[in-house]
Amino acid sequence: MSRCNQCNIEVLDEAQHCPLCRSALEHTIEVENMYPDIRMRTRKLVMISRFYLFFAIVAEIILVNVSLFFDWSSIVYLINGMIFFYGYMVIRYAILGKSGYIAKTVVLTALALAMLVAADFAVGYNGWSVNYVLPSGILLIDAGVVLMMAVNRKNWQSYMMLELFTVLCGGVMLLLYLFGIVTSPVMSSVAFNVSVILFLGTVIIGSRRARVELKRRFHI
Repeated sequence: MSRCNQCNIEVLDEAQHCPLCRSALEHTIEVENMYPDIRMRTRKLVMISRFYLFFAIVAEIILVNVSLFFDWSSIVYLINGMIFFYGYMVIRYAILGKSGYIAKTVVLTALALAMLVAADFAVGYNGWSVNYVLPSGILLIDAGVVLMMAVNRKNWQSYMMLELFTVLCGGVMLLLYLFGIVTSPVMSSVAFNVSVILFLGTVIIGSRRARVELKRRFHI
């Protein structure tokens, strides 16, 4: 703790000059740092992410060589490589990233779904990724929206754009069915209908606050 004789105030942190008059402070008693060292924690996490990336690359190289030596299928190291990459993205984007938690949830969910689709193609494409995984991802986001709105009741209208996003994704799934890519439309239809019902329920029940949010977002 320090004291400014000019302003007659006590300064609790370890500053050397008065925040008001910039005069040199007189040291009084020893105190611990009043603020956590965020930079130190961030540096540690960045270092952890670098170690993870290094060991993931080494592990993938070893796995590729072992697969070639024992004539294993390339699916083994392809899927493991995607898992390593997803783990790195969780550290760098979800933990160290500065985006909001909504953006992090959408990006990581979309990335996981894309990896599952890639895994489906890697094993010969049986269609389970587009028939079941992608609609399940949409329903998972819908459930997350309901949970977040229940927790953050004072600012529930901020999740409307995420609801609209799931409606668009559900519509895309139905278009994929029309083009023959989706062969089992049940899950896609359920995901689309649930998303539409959730969005309409928010607009109708939310009334004025919902309309204001839509006008603010679309500038209408």
